[in-house]
Amino acid sequence: MGAFTVSLWVGNIFTDDGASVEALVDTGATYSMIPGNLLRDLGIEPVETIVSVIADGSRMELETAWARFTAEGRNAVARVSFGPEGVYLMGATTLEDMRLAVDPVDRRLVEREALLM
Repeated sequence: MGAFTVSLWVGNIFTDDGASVEALVDTGATYSMIPGNLLRDLGIEPVETIVSVIADGSRMELETAWARFTAEGRNAVARVSFGPEGVYLMGATTLEDMRLAVDPVDRRLVEREALLM
């Protein structure tokens, strides 16, 4: 699958503070990642530190919080990782919570139904 980006709005769950960014859709990432300085500017503060496995197999501790997300007309509250400057990723749990799936041929997000099985 080729990489592609989407317009993603990320915001504070307690206020109307938010920002629009271009995020790489990364189905291999569990959580979305937004630069920590932007999250803090929006009043989003870490609530938990978790250990994450990165692409090379090493482990690192990442601060996480809860944020509001909007993309493709869908909204969700999902966990977000505090990342380095310039890293904007839309991860799998955000996609799931928005009921969006990846169309790898056309490199876009498509609506999907919620599953209760």
